[in-house]
Amino acid sequence: MNYYMLYNTMKGYKLNKRYKINIYFNKYKMERVEFMEYKIVADSCCDLNNDIKRELDMAIVPLTIHLDSKTYIDDEDLDTKELLDHMTTSEHVPTTASPSPDAFMKEYRSGSNIFVVTLSSALSSTYNSAMLAKDMILDEVGNKFIHVFDSLSASIGETLVSIKISELIKANLDIHSIIEKTNQYIKEMKTLFVLESLDNLIKAGRLSSLKGKLASLLSIKPIMVGNENGEIEMLERVRGSRRAFTRLLELIAEHGERLEEKILGIAHCNCPEKALKFKEEVEKRYKFRDIVIVETAGISTVYANDGGLIIAF
Repeated sequence: MNYYMLYNTMKGYKLNKRYKINIYFNKYKMERVEFMEYKIVADSCCDLNNDIKRELDMAIVPLTIHLDSKTYIDDEDLDTKELLDHMTTSEHVPTTASPSPDAFMKEYRSGSNIFVVTLSSALSSTYNSAMLAKDMILDEVGNKFIHVFDSLSASIGETLVSIKISELIKANLDIHSIIEKTNQYIKEMKTLFVLESLDNLIKAGRLSSLKGKLASLLSIKPIMVGNENGEIEMLERVRGSRRAFTRLLELIAEHGERLEEKILGIAHCNCPEKALKFKEEVEKRYKFRDIVIVETAGISTVYANDGGLIIAF
């Protein structure tokens, strides 16, 4: 039997699937080759499309959204159009709640060698919940590998971090190299987004009603950026949706480098045509390795609001 052929073939398999293969070259007294099983877990702010779901085979732990007297679970059954309608008609701003440690523990129990990706710890207590769950599981079972990454981002930023982990796993890197390279990726990643609607900022008191009405009247569109601490900051205010769209394209050049090595992620909130148009314009200007488009799920919909566009690279 050609063991080298078997080994090289297995290296191409999806290593994030749950299996473990041991090959012994006893006849030739050769080194044992071990394929580890891995599992990627993320919270529901990690926005996915069907292709990414199939490829990464991830476990998603849902956050919850509260608005007026209604609670939404941010899972696959959530109707984001209903949530958007509720957000539009309500006088209040939605609030969100991180998953309980128990919700993470359930996923930690069902796999080994677990990598976890969470919403920025500056925006949510989800990272703390995932870390607490890790400590509780280790107390319960003793020896188990779990590493929790603070994405310092949200939405498509979490998605890109998860894709990066999967790529490193498939490259058959050891655990410590995966952690090191993923941390470096998070450090270098840029997240930008444009808000089409100012409603939630006004309702939350972050923008006065008078200023909000004036900004809406003048069609002022804020461009936001995630800083190195994972906080959201106002980068620029531009006038008009078209100018905001063009400025977001320009900011890729100003904030990016080695784009040919990177994936551009685009998340849209109820505006697929805008996302596709943005992709087309990016392809005219830049040479990304790949471009992926996803629709915002519940938590990202609360952040971006109707018509919002989020990019990460």
